Amino acid sequence: MMVRLLDALECAEDIGHYGRLTFTMVARFFMSEDQLVQLLAKQPEQGETDATALVMQATTHDYSPPTRERILTWQREQAYQIIPDPNDPNSGNVYKELRFPDEVYEHIGGYYEEQTEAEEQRKD
Repeated sequence: MMVRLLDALECAEDIGHYGRLTFTMVARFFMSEDQLVQLLAKQPEQGETDATALVMQATTHDYSPPTRERILTWQREQAYQIIPDPNDPNSGNVYKELRFPDEVYEHIGGYYEEQTEAEEQRKD
């Protein structure tokens, strides 16, 4: 999926808002902000200012890479197919395909711990 998105970005093919968001949320862990902005700025109706803003948003809010399910939800809202084969359960699972820095996994684990604690408190 990421190779497909990268190829499309390099060719200035419109991958849609959610394609750009998905790519940014994942690629920010593997390339410099400058490289990311340059790729995103090639998108139709997406200049360097918009590309920089998207990268800053993902970085400032420390967005974790999206799950396959989240990507599929976003994909239904645009024309570009982010996950080329939505029927393949392995396609688009960035956590299976890539190795992220440890802090990404810690961040996700902390989120699920907080969710569990909140649900337990609601039950009390």
